[in-house]
Amino acid sequence: MLKHAIDAALETSVVGSFTKIGLEARRRLYRWQDLGELRIDGKTVVITGGNSGLGLVTAKALARAGAAVRIVARDAERGQRASEEISAAGGPQAGLYLADLSSLDDVRRLSGEIREREQRLDVLVHNAGALLPERRESADGHEMTFATMVLGPFLLTEELVPLLRSTPDGARVLFVASGGMYTQSLDVDGLEMGPDDYSGTKSYARAKRAQVVLAEEWAKRLRDDGIVVHAMHPGWADTPGLETGLPGFRTLLGPVLRSPDEGADTIVWLAAAEEPGRVTGKFWLDRAPRSTSKLLPSGATPKERARLWELCERLTGT
Repeated sequence: MLKHAIDAALETSVVGSFTKIGLEARRRLYRWQDLGELRIDGKTVVITGGNSGLGLVTAKALARAGAAVRIVARDAERGQRASEEISAAGGPQAGLYLADLSSLDDVRRLSGEIREREQRLDVLVHNAGALLPERRESADGHEMTFATMVLGPFLLTEELVPLLRSTPDGARVLFVASGGMYTQSLDVDGLEMGPDDYSGTKSYARAKRAQVVLAEEWAKRLRDDGIVVHAMHPGWADTPGLETGLPGFRTLLGPVLRSPDEGADTIVWLAAAEEPGRVTGKFWLDRAPRSTSKLLPSGATPKERARLWELCERLTGT
C-alpha cells in the first residue's frame, strides 16, 4: 500500500524518521487514535525516571487514562513535586518510590517495597537514564551508565517478575531505548567502558543497544507467563536530558526536534493500547515495529545474547 511505501521511505532517512517530520507524516498516514481515548482504569504503572522529561509526560498521560501511576526518582523533592503534578493531571493519586537505580542494593530495596505495597503491576516502564560526559562509578564499582541502564533494569525486572506474573489479564514491560543504539553493535566486552576509552555518547548508545537485546530475551522467557515485553525509541525529542547531554545537537536540530509529548507518544500507546499487547519482543518507533539494525549490524548473535544474559545474571547475583 502507498502509506507503507511512504513510511518505508521515511525510515531510510534518519532525519526524516527520527524528527517531528516523521512523526507528523505517520500520524496522518495511519490516522492514529487519539491517546486521550485510551482507558486503563484500575491498572498500576511503575515508571522509572518518571520525575522529568519523557517519563513525566508518560506518567501524566497514563494518569489521565485512569492508571494508578507510581514513579521512581532519586531526589525526594523533585520526585514529590512530580508526583503532585501527575496527580493534578487526573486519575488516581500518584505514588512515589525513591531509589538510585545504579545501586543494586537500592534496586533490591525498591523491588521489595513495590512487592509489599502493590497488589498488581500491569506496566513497568524502564525509562531512567542519562548521558554522562565524564566517567563515573556506581556504589558497586560499575561504570554509571552501564549500572543505571543495564544492570539496574535487569535486576528490577527479575525481582518484579512474580508480581507481574500474578497480575490478572497479563502485564507489560517496556524499555525506553534510543535511536543512538543504531550507532553501536552489541559488544558485551565493551559495555562497561574504562577510564582510558570512555565516551559518554558511546557508553549511552551501547547501553541502549543492550537494553533492546535484553528486552527481546525477556520476551522469550516471559512469553508463557502472559507478560509482554517491548523496547522502543522516541525519536529525537527535546528533553532536559538532550539539553544537558548533547547541547550542540539540540541547537543544530532544534526546529525539527519532537516535543516531549511527541517523544512519549509511543510509550503511552505501548502501555495502554490493545494492539501491542497481542505481540511481544518488538522494537517500536511511532507505533510500528522497526528493524533493530540500521547503520551497523546489531551484533546480537545467539552467542553474544547468551553472554550478555550471563553477564547480567553474574553481576546482579540473580
